[in-house]
Amino acid sequence: MKLLVPEDEVEISAIRAQGAGGQNVNKVSSAVHLRFDIPRSSLPDAVKERLLALRDSRITLEGVLVIKAQTSRSQEANRAEAMQRLQELVDSVATPPRKRRPTKPTAASRQRRLESKSQRGQVKAARGKVTE
Repeated sequence: MKLLVPEDEVEISAIRAQGAGGQNVNKVSSAVHLRFDIPRSSLPDAVKERLLALRDSRITLEGVLVIKAQTSRSQEANRAEAMQRLQELVDSVATPPRKRRPTKPTAASRQRRLESKSQRGQVKAARGKVTE
């Protein structure tokens, strides 16, 4: 299921990028901070719950997802990268996880397990003192 994140629910602000880069990085605000308020979004409730349940350091205690993009020199490319990362995160929780059905071991695997245990016991029993 493909859920599109509405752009009007995303707050994007331009900031100066960190790190080395010479004069350009000191003058131009090319990095982008994307803020997405999960509880207030128009996403389905189930998707919101799965997003908030993620153990992601980018999600604040208030449920705001903060993504920083600064790999490109152009602000538009960083904006597109941040939106793509947000969309990938939403897509990863869009489909609910499949319910696990516990299975039982086969009779042959139980038999092999018991045989290996008895064989191991025999090896350990043979390690004792030798008596005549």
